Amino acid sequence: MKRALLSVVVLASAVALAQGAPAKKPSGGKPAQAQTPAPAKSDGPDVERLPFTPDSIRQVVTHNQGRIQECYEDHMAEKDKKVEGRLLTTFTIDSNGLVKSAKVVKKSSTLKDPNLHDCVVAVLSSMTFPKPPDGADHPIEYPFNLKAIE
Repeated sequence: MKRALLSVVVLASAVALAQGAPAKKPSGGKPAQAQTPAPAKSDGPDVERLPFTPDSIRQVVTHNQGRIQECYEDHMAEKDKKVEGRLLTTFTIDSNGLVKSAKVVKKSSTLKDPNLHDCVVAVLSSMTFPKPPDGADHPIEYPFNLKAIE
């Protein structure tokens, strides 16, 4: 079975961010108990606590890279050959940290398979990011360099 390596690179310059971090929410909740602490959440970065920065955006995408890799591996299996290349994606993070208008920039991508594009767009559209502190929409450009290894 073929394995895939997903190399993700952030174009930090493509991310226009407002200065400052969002205000922290009061911790509230139940008092601490003297028991062993609960294991860390495995469902990804805590976007409620992260600042809206290029690094936090990369953390969220990196957490979801396995799902992008699945898209890529499915694409490779359909083609039954080594396929490598670049997918340039764009999406907008809205004021709630949700993704809208996700797409693959076909002219700037070397992997042209529509099924791969649809799968990647679906994964991007399901991601949740930290909320921008300025309440504005933020367009993001994010490249994926995909390479197969046996």
